[in-house]
Amino acid sequence: MSIRENYKHTILACYGGYITQAIVNNFVPLLFLTFQNSFAISLDKIALLVSINFGFQLLVDFFAAKFVDKIGYRICVVAAHVFCTAGLAGLAFFPDLFPDPYAGIVTAVLLYALGGGLIEVLISPIVEACPTDNKEGAMSLLHSFYCWGHVFVVLASTLFFGVFGIANWRIMACIWAVIPMLNCFYFSAVPIRVLVEDGKGMSMTALFKSKIFWILLLLMICAGASEQGMSQWASAFAESGLGVSKTAGDLAGPCMFAVMMGLARLFYGKFSEKMNLQRFMLLSSGLCIVSYLLASLSPWPVFGLAGCALCGLSVGIMWPGSFSIAAKAMRQGGTALFALLALGGDLGCSAGPAVVGFVSEAFGENLKMGLLAAIVFPALLILGILICRKMLRKEREALASQPDA
Repeated sequence: MSIRENYKHTILACYGGYITQAIVNNFVPLLFLTFQNSFAISLDKIALLVSINFGFQLLVDFFAAKFVDKIGYRICVVAAHVFCTAGLAGLAFFPDLFPDPYAGIVTAVLLYALGGGLIEVLISPIVEACPTDNKEGAMSLLHSFYCWGHVFVVLASTLFFGVFGIANWRIMACIWAVIPMLNCFYFSAVPIRVLVEDGKGMSMTALFKSKIFWILLLLMICAGASEQGMSQWASAFAESGLGVSKTAGDLAGPCMFAVMMGLARLFYGKFSEKMNLQRFMLLSSGLCIVSYLLASLSPWPVFGLAGCALCGLSVGIMWPGSFSIAAKAMRQGGTALFALLALGGDLGCSAGPAVVGFVSEAFGENLKMGLLAAIVFPALLILGILICRKMLRKEREALASQPDA
């Protein structure tokens, strides 16, 4: 079977898409303190880079709900990788080309955020539309590649910085730009199906009128915030808040976070048919609260780092699980549903790190206080799951009570 007819290649290309997403979301946070020292950028402005990235992805998610079906999945997903390539390469050159280095960094972030937003909107529905069984397990496995991409980014970048020095970070940015460039050509060849036939998916207006949609959106917001609140600050937290070296901090902080998150998604992907998704997410949310408490309140660095790793394990199911719950609850949601859920997720990804950064700044750049404030997100996630479960139960009971036609 040729590459143009084999959906296994489609899924592999989607794995590459999430590896690209991991690069654009997690490479720059490794350079937070480098930017602060090299370009004299304040901590709150550095925190704003995260908000700009996910905030712009949020705008892309919103508008993608309107134009993706009209333009087509293939054109959009190929364009997404082109923008990611340009943004990552731009990190290496724009700070020196712009009068203000910070403006150059922001421009590069906006470029790869455009690509990242399209990837987030497109990859999940592309996999959902593939002719595969066990959709929940496939979705969890797909999202695990974001974690392995995150691990790869941290390990490869740390190795590069250890051998060639952090001063050569621009070369590393160019190296990372090669991956989306190659995946761009891969996506141009694989078969792609649509999730819902044109014109049969729910409109944005119909989605907005649905009560359960708003609960699903809350789940995505809290999932993104719970994940990125720790992930984006793990390197800086380990280095400055816990007093360990940059190399040790990157390996024990964001790297272990990503490994544990990936293992959680692999675990659920393998055993999903034997488990209740909502119950698993409730337990994970409770564990997330414990992990944030451990990281923020423990006086010993080893327990603080353990909190980072435990947080990765706890948030693993949140994002793909929220997608899976939504896909079952609103089967005619189509691309608009996935786009708006991605919007909610990116809103959370922007809000989580921003809350950590601004609270930390308010307490004299104390990252522990910032992480403590982020507990609100997994707490709200628990509330949202309980409400969603109640609404779905009522819906099932109402359908069961209807007489047969």
